[in-house]
Amino acid sequence: MSEGNKKQRTTVSIYGQQYTIVGKESSSHVVRVAEYVDHKMREIKNSNPYLDTTKLAVLTSINLVDEHLKLLEKLKEYENEENEKDR
Repeated sequence: MSEGNKKQRTTVSIYGQQYTIVGKESSSHVVRVAEYVDHKMREIKNSNPYLDTTKLAVLTSINLVDEHLKLLEKLKEYENEENEKDR
């Protein structure tokens, strides 16, 4: 959750690389996001062991955005169902 306008620096490790993330989100949120990205990269690498790191990062991004868009669609469907019930 956001902590006002104060920016924080959080160092995380994703796929063996250190990144310092600067933003308004809590350190615990940034760590959770980084852990999820790291997990997805390792999961995809296990299925595709010959991918180089750049292709792995792009494929991971595509998979994460796919998950995100599907969740947004489910949320929209749920909201539409709730709006129909209220009528």
